[in-house]
Amino acid sequence: MRILFALVGNALALLATTIVPGILFKGDLLTLLVAGAILGLFNLIVRPLALLVSLPLLILTLGLFYFILNAILLWVASSIIPGYTIAGFVPALIGSLVMMVVNWLIGALVKK
Repeated sequence: MRILFALVGNALALLATTIVPGILFKGDLLTLLVAGAILGLFNLIVRPLALLVSLPLLILTLGLFYFILNAILLWVASSIIPGYTIAGFVPALIGSLVMMVVNWLIGALVKK
């Protein structure tokens, strides 16, 4: 059940990022769910490795590099996700902030 919530949460967060100028999603509901699954696998496999590699920068910037890392990972993931395009780094940064807020809201609603 938790995997299903994560998949739907990732799909909704990806859909929410389309409010950012420079981020486009073209596809249907099934494509959105596949994109959520791809993003979930990407976060499961790549994110821990990226955090480990960027640990010195995270410590040096007192965790602020985490926002940059999320933007980079979202930008790279957009090349894997079908129908999801990001025009540059600034939309990726804003999109990653939108994703963090949406995931936080979904997590708060699910825990209740």
